[in-house]
Amino acid sequence: MSLIYKAVYEGGSGEVIEKKSRFIATVQPVESEEEAAAFIGAMKKKYWDASHNCSAFTIGRNHELTRCSDDGEPSGTAGRPILDVLLREDIHNAAVVVTRYFGGTLLGTGGLVRAYQKSAQAGLAGSVVIEKQSGCLLEIGTDYNGLGKIQYLLAQRGLSILDSEYTDKVAMHVMVPLNQKGELEKAIIEGTSGSAVLTWGEESEFALIEGQVRIF
Repeated sequence: MSLIYKAVYEGGSGEVIEKKSRFIATVQPVESEEEAAAFIGAMKKKYWDASHNCSAFTIGRNHELTRCSDDGEPSGTAGRPILDVLLREDIHNAAVVVTRYFGGTLLGTGGLVRAYQKSAQAGLAGSVVIEKQSGCLLEIGTDYNGLGKIQYLLAQRGLSILDSEYTDKVAMHVMVPLNQKGELEKAIIEGTSGSAVLTWGEESEFALIEGQVRIF
């Protein structure tokens, strides 16, 4: 299982015109089949007058659950191409509905596949996609003599300090990726000759969004 995976943080939309047919892709983050079904149902209700509302979604860190629907388009020309975009981009926990308003000109099998894939890509381009990973919240307690060394060790690894409290000592919180946990702990203990106090919290997922750490 990959420690880092891509997911939709904020859903969005995109639009493509092919031979006067209008394709509207809407993307939504989802965490369960029930959420995906509710989203797809809402899009069908919103675009009730459309020719088709084709959809696909993938759930799980390893794409454990995937579903797609052609919604009346020729078999394999809509839902699967949308799903293929999600899988190729390796985006997890996301649903896409591509709404088509028929423009009067048949696109053919190949044309439909390309149009639905292009639409799904446009929808993802209009969304905020982030990289999530597993980590642990670390509280570091140190005296002022060890502060500079700890700040150096964190900066060296690209780790941001979430918050700090300065009294007679310093307390700071850092989100640490799981694959750095053991090595960082060893480095801080050695770098401060064992004077720093390290307290690990529970595992959680986090992502860097606009330069800020967001914990999920």
